[in-house]
Amino acid sequence: MVTLFILVAIVFGAALYFLPTILAYLRKKSNLVAIFVMNLLLGWLFVGWVIALVWALSNDSPTTIVIHSGKEDR
Repeated sequence: MVTLFILVAIVFGAALYFLPTILAYLRKKSNLVAIFVMNLLLGWLFVGWVIALVWALSNDSPTTIVIHSGKEDR
């Protein structure tokens, strides 16, 4: 019973620790790898975890597509 409790606590703790990465994955963020690395390396600092969480919840900047026809307007 104690072993099961420890296993559940480890899984729950890991899920909580990697919550920013999980949310970034679910939101299909373009910079998922960067969020994961920040979460992994700086997540143990509360500030690093909060920054990764905010980054995961922020909106991606829209992609601008420029089409150039090759003709100059004069």
